[in-house]
Amino acid sequence: MDLGLRGLKALVTGGSKGIGRATAELFASEGAAVSICARDPAGVAAAVAALEAKGVPAFGRALDVADKAALEGWVAASAEALGGIDILVANVSALAVQNEEEAWRREFEVDMLHTVRSLGAALPWLERSSAAAVTIVSSVSGREVDFTGPAYGATKAALIHYAQRMAFELAPKKVRVNAVSPGNVYFEGGIWQWIERHDPALFARALALNPSGRMATAEEIARGIVFLSAPVSSFTMGTNLVIDGALTRGVQL
Repeated sequence: MDLGLRGLKALVTGGSKGIGRATAELFASEGAAVSICARDPAGVAAAVAALEAKGVPAFGRALDVADKAALEGWVAASAEALGGIDILVANVSALAVQNEEEAWRREFEVDMLHTVRSLGAALPWLERSSAAAVTIVSSVSGREVDFTGPAYGATKAALIHYAQRMAFELAPKKVRVNAVSPGNVYFEGGIWQWIERHDPALFARALALNPSGRMATAEEIARGIVFLSAPVSSFTMGTNLVIDGALTRGVQL
């Protein structure tokens, strides 16, 4: 199936590793130009080199997405470098699972505000695109109460609500908005690898909740993100795509 991505321009926050990196590489494999941002300069440079090796234009910048000026500057620089913006994937999370006030601040500033600011900054270019799409990465923790912290789960739920709201508001402007809610995702350098090494009891407990007997790979989540973001999904708006291997049991009505 041709997803219709060749020649389009995609921006991915948190694109140097994990879900973001897999998403950026899949966009590039489908012929889209890609821009990424992440905090680690070396990681950004390595990711951009890998994207360029796929034969597409690529751009990257190291920044903290909680820095409004830096984030909006990256969006503008990406549009200039790539020649526009067709797709935005808001992927970064603070992963603040502690039950304390600081976790609420970090979750709001990183997960929520970075998404709102990214969309706001990209919107002038998205409105000019004939294939505009925004995909917001949330979590199954936004659908049910689990062992993560209250700030994390509440913010992820807010992202799903925000995606639905913006889908309704931006549909007349031909800008599609959707959310993706992954379950447990295991990758090199990711949170679940860290937990496996430092808190094996928690890792075993989490793994046991997965009826498939394993966690997802970053590539499995990326496929859903890229599909929702692609022109082939042209009439899909306001959905929350759960990719969790049947981890959660709540029914989406």
